[in-house]
Amino acid sequence: MNKHSFKQLHSFLLLWGSQTVSQLGTAMTDYAVIIWVYSQRGTASSVTLLTVCTFLPTIFFRFLAGSIVDRQNKKRIMLIADLLAACGTLAVFVLHTAEVLEIWHLYVINFLLSLMNAFQEPASFVAVSMLVPKEYYARAGGLQGFSGAAVSILAPALGALLLACGGLDLVLIVDLSTFAVAFLVLLFLIRIPETEQKKSEEEPFSETCLAGIRYLKDHTAILRLTLFLAVINFLAKLGNDGMLSPFALGRTGNNQSALGMVESFKALGVLAGSLLATLMKPAKKRTRLIFIATGLVFSGNIIQGLTSRPWLWCAAAFGSYLTAAVMNVNEDTLMREKVPVEMQGRVFSAKNTLQNCTIPPALLLGGLLADTVFEPFMMTDSPAQQALSGLFGTGKGAGIGMMFFVIGIAGMLISFTRLRKPLYRELDRTETNILQTKLNGGYNDEQ
Repeated sequence: MNKHSFKQLHSFLLLWGSQTVSQLGTAMTDYAVIIWVYSQRGTASSVTLLTVCTFLPTIFFRFLAGSIVDRQNKKRIMLIADLLAACGTLAVFVLHTAEVLEIWHLYVINFLLSLMNAFQEPASFVAVSMLVPKEYYARAGGLQGFSGAAVSILAPALGALLLACGGLDLVLIVDLSTFAVAFLVLLFLIRIPETEQKKSEEEPFSETCLAGIRYLKDHTAILRLTLFLAVINFLAKLGNDGMLSPFALGRTGNNQSALGMVESFKALGVLAGSLLATLMKPAKKRTRLIFIATGLVFSGNIIQGLTSRPWLWCAAAFGSYLTAAVMNVNEDTLMREKVPVEMQGRVFSAKNTLQNCTIPPALLLGGLLADTVFEPFMMTDSPAQQALSGLFGTGKGAGIGMMFFVIGIAGMLISFTRLRKPLYRELDRTETNILQTKLNGGYNDEQ
């Protein structure tokens, strides 16, 4: 990065660096809390319920949050959300120190932390758009993906080390310290410009809450891309993104080291993909790159489903998550370029709600299909099972392997067939090219 680029990205780099430190502290706490909860109950359901409490409020409140973000000071929203989140961590610390912490306390606190995240994410998204020049959007997205992957790799190791040295209390103290760093940097060292408030301030609040949906409805290409990604999320959670743990543990006889190795290669793939997206030249045809990348992501399902060798699972996970990271950076860059800054909070919230609402039912359906359909089928002694066992093996996990294969084929077909749809090409056009296309009679957007 040259001196001129560094000067232009100075405020963003301060925000990115300080937020990364805070995210590392939060991730270590998340890891330590899961360990603590499991040690108390010893059940998977107690951990998954903690995840549900972390996930659902962010989806439910995003419409409300996006409208508030576009109407209010972004820096103030980020500071308040961070402060309230820190109060949640402090509450866990006080309860644990007093030896009265119970699991239901964590469910409630995680719900409230997720609520704060519903405001923090769109505010942070808009803040980055305002701090970074357009020509550096992809680079900024790559840096964010890189730091996210680094946090995913470092947090379990550092969290385990802190747990061994000082228990949950030490982890919480470190988390609060990293929060203080990020909070003070944002408060004193970063100035986030304000967007021009147009008629959104004059509209009733209920109307502005729906503005993001109306924007998507009026911009068909962005809406179709969002719905495409909702389908991709659904298939991904049915496949190895949601079912990797039971697959790997089943195929290896509950070998947790093999699962940990595959998970590590997933994080390394995101790290490498984010670094690649940071260094590569901005793509001229982002939608084409997105569809090709999602197709390649699902090829990892096919490879994992057809083999029982952990090193091939690792290679497939690395490749899949590398391309997924490149895809995510280009999707974010596309949204920053196409959506006006004053609308980004609402559109970001509406898009993410639609895009992620398929994840919970996919997780539930994936477990149901594995336990009641695919796994029992591959355990039966039938001609069809004997024919398929040559591809997917036998025993526990073979049924999930067949699921991976089916999902992989479906995901690749859906992704690659999008390349033939002219509608999406609109997103790769400059404003001048779009106007010229309309003057020439438009194009066929038949779906």
